[in-house]
Amino acid sequence: MGPIDASVVNVAFPRLSEVFNVSVDVVGWVSMAYLLVLSSFLLSFGRLGDMFGFRRIFLAGNAIFTVASVLCGMSWSIGALIAFRAIQAAGAGMTAALAPAIITATFPPQERGRALGTQGMVVALGLAIGPTLGGTLLDLWGWRSIFFINLPIGVIAQIVCYKLIPEKEKLEKQKFDWVGAWLALLTLVSLLFFISRGQYYQWSGFIMLMPVLALIAGILFIIQEGRTAEPMLELNMFRNQPFTAGNIAALFHFMTQYIIVFVTPFYLQQQLGLTSSKVGLTMTAFPLTVLIVAPLSGALSDKIGNRILSSLGAIFCVLGALSLSFVGPDFQPSDVTWRLSLFGLGTGMFQSPNNSAIMGAVPKNRLGIAGGVLATTRNIGMVLGIATGSGVLVSRQAVYELAGTSLPRLLAMHDAYLTAALLSVICFVFCIFVKSRKERGLRGNTKAP
Repeated sequence: MGPIDASVVNVAFPRLSEVFNVSVDVVGWVSMAYLLVLSSFLLSFGRLGDMFGFRRIFLAGNAIFTVASVLCGMSWSIGALIAFRAIQAAGAGMTAALAPAIITATFPPQERGRALGTQGMVVALGLAIGPTLGGTLLDLWGWRSIFFINLPIGVIAQIVCYKLIPEKEKLEKQKFDWVGAWLALLTLVSLLFFISRGQYYQWSGFIMLMPVLALIAGILFIIQEGRTAEPMLELNMFRNQPFTAGNIAALFHFMTQYIIVFVTPFYLQQQLGLTSSKVGLTMTAFPLTVLIVAPLSGALSDKIGNRILSSLGAIFCVLGALSLSFVGPDFQPSDVTWRLSLFGLGTGMFQSPNNSAIMGAVPKNRLGIAGGVLATTRNIGMVLGIATGSGVLVSRQAVYELAGTSLPRLLAMHDAYLTAALLSVICFVFCIFVKSRKERGLRGNTKAP
């Protein structure tokens, strides 16, 4: 439901602005509140899953998300909608943090890649149908329907998950690290708010205090986790090469992905003059390709290992981003479609094996927090990618305009795509260090599932 909900709500922004008679900037907080809460609590929810069981926290998250969706649909003001979206994000955070952990704990190592690939397929499907579903619901039943649609889906998901998700074998009695949780929250909120809203506030005033606050809170978090007996996040997890390299690779990949996802609609609309519906249709080439490739690459990684496929995926992402840097003012939508599909091929090949390597590198009693780290990395990459894409567009367009160059906007888009390609090269470098247990030739390691 999460990917569908995110893409559906974005389509409704113009309608929400009209209904509540507020500016687009105010409506933007419908997404901003969701993003900040979702990203900031992922680590805590992952740790709670390790302590109290994946099934219990996951089901609680799905229930909260479903109820909050209904409350969103009943909102009487933009303030109420923003508040209910924050609650909705808390529920989404519980499920997002624990989904990889549940899959890893449920399936044996030789089937983990296929299972995580299937999850990637479902996420891609949600992203693909979200814009179309959102537009249809808006036209037929109004903005409230985009939230009410989550009620039947959520109820069905609750029943199915209750029956299928197994209980955790044995729960360790532990204390929750409240100090670490609050420091992590402060670090992530400050960092993400600075990255996502810095340009809006023109990098001045209180916004410049955010990175300082994030740095101080981050240092205190590291100190706290290093000295407490039962930390929320065990820092020695990052001594594990596949875990650390995989997460860094994921960070750069999602930066690349969201530069492309952010910039391409502007190109399609401003340079090619496509309507919103045609822009949405063209953009679906990316998630549809991921939908096809992700389960195949996941299954194949179970047989040949993770490093080869994730590295090849990163290479295809480089090629896809480079191909987009050559788009012209007179291209056809089909010229963009195959380029997005090429990038989708790389994404599908990269994500499933990389996720499998990350989740397979940690002990069973730390799967929840590992899933939280992975989800947090993904969200930080998303925010950084959008901020980078926006920054490159604005700054490079200004340079080209001062130089009197023709088509300054298009050239700035080329630079954004080249930046994405460079980030994918960095992703590839870290993929080289992501080895599964089979690739490392290890046997009998009881610390990893």
